[in-house]
Amino acid sequence: MLKQRVITAVVLVAALLAALAWSPFALLALVTLALALAQAEWLQLAGWNFRSAMVLAPIIGVLLLGVLLYVPQWIDAAGVPILSAATCAWLVIGVLLLRFGQHPLRVSTGVSVTLAFLLPLAAWCALVLFLNSGAILLLSVLVIVWLADIAAYFAGRAFGKRKLAPHISPGKTWAGFWGAIVAVIAVSLLTWLLAPGAELFSSRLIDRLGIALALPLLAVLVAVSVVGDLFESLLKRQAGAKDSGHLLPGHGGFFDRIDAMLALLPPAALLWRWVQ
Repeated sequence: MLKQRVITAVVLVAALLAALAWSPFALLALVTLALALAQAEWLQLAGWNFRSAMVLAPIIGVLLLGVLLYVPQWIDAAGVPILSAATCAWLVIGVLLLRFGQHPLRVSTGVSVTLAFLLPLAAWCALVLFLNSGAILLLSVLVIVWLADIAAYFAGRAFGKRKLAPHISPGKTWAGFWGAIVAVIAVSLLTWLLAPGAELFSSRLIDRLGIALALPLLAVLVAVSVVGDLFESLLKRQAGAKDSGHLLPGHGGFFDRIDAMLALLPPAALLWRWVQ
């Protein structure tokens, strides 16, 4: 299983880098496809049948790319309200999970479907915003998610005893949560010190807001990414599914891979607009 996971991860990273080398639009098209497939998997977890979900979500992805090509001003006009709505939604979800995570929770079908349309759209708008500021900046945002995920895994295995939300995801621990935050803050500080001129998301936050404000905000972003992971676990638990799909050998579905990214991107994009 580990070998299969590594091979799939290498293929995904290679595809991402190849698209980036080709053009920014190719990168966005690839990520849009991933978002569309994740959205289709989410809709299936909410009760939609496979055919309806797998037809509608890619159509939405194609329409979004058409908007980007022919009416990009729509993204500028609607982007901030959509990002704001999604950020508020993730914060509310986080509060509810924190308050009731020790007990069984349920999300209604209507709420799940509504969020399945709003939150991937907001993540897509955030991707466009970051890509317009540079591919390196976008990748530096995604690295926060990947670093937090890896650190949480190892910290949880090494020190995890107290469960974060046992009725939602028994494998997640408070040690993993704090390990993710510490790792992101430590790497952010290190890259800021060693490569002060690099156009990285965390470095630019520190430059413009100062360490005292930037580091707590980075910690909040990591916490929101954990909320995204927990929320997807809740949806899978309700649906009685181990994975969101089977498109990625060893990893499950696309929703499984980008759940934390869906949550982190909207508030990160709003924060970037604020410091610009």
